[in-house]
Amino acid sequence: MKVVLPYREDQFATITTRKCNKSMYRSTEGVGKSCLLLQFTDKRFQPVHDLTIGVEFGARMITIDGKQIKLQIWDTAGQESFRSITRSYYRGAAGALLVYDITRRDTFNHLTTWLEDARQHSNSNMVIMLIGNKSDLESRREVKKEEGEAFAREHGLIFMETSAKTASNVEEAFINTAKEIYEKIQEGVFDINNEANGIKIGPQHAATNATHAGNQGGQQAGGGCC
Repeated sequence: MKVVLPYREDQFATITTRKCNKSMYRSTEGVGKSCLLLQFTDKRFQPVHDLTIGVEFGARMITIDGKQIKLQIWDTAGQESFRSITRSYYRGAAGALLVYDITRRDTFNHLTTWLEDARQHSNSNMVIMLIGNKSDLESRREVKKEEGEAFAREHGLIFMETSAKTASNVEEAFINTAKEIYEKIQEGVFDINNEANGIKIGPQHAATNATHAGNQGGQQAGGGCC
């Protein structure tokens, strides 16, 4: 997911995060990652969804701290045959959403492998949100919520359970991830001048900064001569 803080003086960056499917071995029964993206970007649920081939893309504008922010999201395929492509998309990401299906224990069991992959091929400051999807299927649950919470605590992740079908917590999952990235930008953790961190400076803000720096230099020079 790439978060773009638009091109006004008070809106200054673009953040990038990735959303990845954990169901890499049983691709015929997806964990619902593409449905999550569709629910977030289009506010609709599509019960039958084609398997992601390679990478798909979505985007949406949100507001954080009074600023309009654009999220750019890469939906990467979960099948093992696309794993090398998935790895390449971790580079330059400011965040990732790791998704498992609460009704399928195997998707939860693969989390460690996918998390290691994400951290090995990404920026060390990347924000990672763990999502247990299909919370509407409580009667078919195989993974307890407490297990997801414990995994997240152990590995320093944010955690939420969602339902792409009912839209439960879908908005919150994406926006909370973006908020964590935004806070890291505010704290100076991410270098907003380095696009490898998934951050892109808006042109107007960059011009404003350059003008401000020039004015400061002129004032300093003026002070020296007087």
